[in-house]
Amino acid sequence: LVNVDRVDRDALAASERVAAAVADAEARLGEAGRVLVRPSGTEPLVRVMVEAPDQALADEVAAAVAAAVREDCGVGR
Repeated sequence: LVNVDRVDRDALAASERVAAAVADAEARLGEAGRVLVRPSGTEPLVRVMVEAPDQALADEVAAAVAAAVREDCGVGR
């Protein structure tokens, strides 16, 4: 789980870069894992959640998707 704060939620919904990062992550994980990117309902941030066969892979994939969110949708980018 990676929390990304100060994200423009409208930009997140329209971001092709984030969609591509999620698609790449899903392809890398295959049937062995999953990726979820969603704005928090209670805090001003976006949660990037990844399930994978091992923690190192989950951390690596989550960091890559979170970086795409920060770079393409971060406030003040």
